[in-house]
Amino acid sequence: MTAFGKLVRTTAFRLTLVYLLLFAMFAASLLAYFAWNTRRLITEEITQTVNAETSEISEIYGRRGLRALVLAIEYRALRPGANLYLVTTPTGQAIAGNVGSLAPGVMATRGWSETAYRRIEDADDRDHRALVRVTELENGFRLLIGRDLAERRRLFGIVAKAAQWSVLIVVVLGLGGGVFVARRVLRRIDAMTGTAQRIMTGDLSERLPVGRSGDELDRLAENLNAMLERIEALMAGLKEVSDNIAHDLKTPLTRLRNRAEEALAKSGCEADYRAALERTIEESDGLIRTFNALLMIARAESGQARGNMDDFDAAEVAGGIHELYEPLAEDDGMTLKVKADPTPVHANRELISQALANLVENAIKYGKPVAQAGGTVVSMEARPILIEARRDGDKVLLSVTDRGPGIPEADRAHAVERFVRLEASRTLPGSGLGLSLAAAVATLHGGELRLDDAQPGLVATLVLPVRLGAGDRVAPPIPDVPQKVA
Repeated sequence: MTAFGKLVRTTAFRLTLVYLLLFAMFAASLLAYFAWNTRRLITEEITQTVNAETSEISEIYGRRGLRALVLAIEYRALRPGANLYLVTTPTGQAIAGNVGSLAPGVMATRGWSETAYRRIEDADDRDHRALVRVTELENGFRLLIGRDLAERRRLFGIVAKAAQWSVLIVVVLGLGGGVFVARRVLRRIDAMTGTAQRIMTGDLSERLPVGRSGDELDRLAENLNAMLERIEALMAGLKEVSDNIAHDLKTPLTRLRNRAEEALAKSGCEADYRAALERTIEESDGLIRTFNALLMIARAESGQARGNMDDFDAAEVAGGIHELYEPLAEDDGMTLKVKADPTPVHANRELISQALANLVENAIKYGKPVAQAGGTVVSMEARPILIEARRDGDKVLLSVTDRGPGIPEADRAHAVERFVRLEASRTLPGSGLGLSLAAAVATLHGGELRLDDAQPGLVATLVLPVRLGAGDRVAPPIPDVPQKVA
């Protein structure tokens, strides 16, 4: 396609043509109205003048007779720029005036008419046009008074010629402006098209050019760039998740296979086989929990789990988690306390329960005081884990505080990533998905997961809005929640 063809096919050029056509029509209509109104005003002026003269001359004839009428007509006809005058007998014979000839039948018709005429003094044979009024006097005499229309035609011609030039200038300038605007828009569209083609080849780092004007194309480019950044981040996250799954699940799968192979290789008794099967089932359960956690995180991040939002008291959720995990904490030599005020919240109850359960499990697992972790006996009163639910302004805070070593500030952002376990030795069971799921649930509800220093210890807080904005509620409920994910 040629450059001119691309130019003509642009939306900007077509819109310019439409606007130009409408503007030309408006301009032509305005000029036509101006011409019509000018013609009307001139005609009205002529009729007023002729009517006044007709009344005046008729009065002269009525008061002073025919001779005075003829003298008045001859006097007026000799003046420069005189109107048309003609007086005829009842038989149509001219007796005074400056009209040499008229169109047939004009004098026989009373009233107004537009007719061709010639003056007596005209030397050429060219007819002129005039607007005349014929009046019948007493005794059958007829009086014609009229005005030449040359001035009206001349003014109308001036307006018509101005209109032609005006429309021509509007069309030329409009076309020039359309080409300028279309070429400018076309350059920007071509630049966006080139960027889009490079992105389609796989280079997600490309971004659409954004100008300084802040017009609709710039706003579109900014939004598309934001979308591309989001897609790039999702693709990077997907690659990271794939790598993490391949890396972290390879070990338990290999362990599972080795145990099965070892059980088959050994000629053990039934008890040995049973023990091997139990370890295999336990390992399989761990893998299933990991996959379920990944599925829940994916659903939360995609927004599918936004359904089943309901109004409930966050204090009830905190109390339920406390009741569920209190025995587990005591078995591990710790105390689990709850401090919850009535805190209404609009959220997915199951997901909030799961996220809070993950934070409590992390606190039980990693929140032991440093002395206790090193083997020193520490009283249970010095090892509390506190579950707290409260409202702070327009936020609902669900927090879990422990007295463990905490997480260094530099590692807190990294701690919520999938499969990240800050425990270097990895002696404790877990998949590294608990905080990731809690963060995904918080984001799903328009909130965040905050990790702060409890001095000593870690305080992990789900920060939720009091009421989530109007969103869709179409997703099915998340299955198999709550469940232990740590």
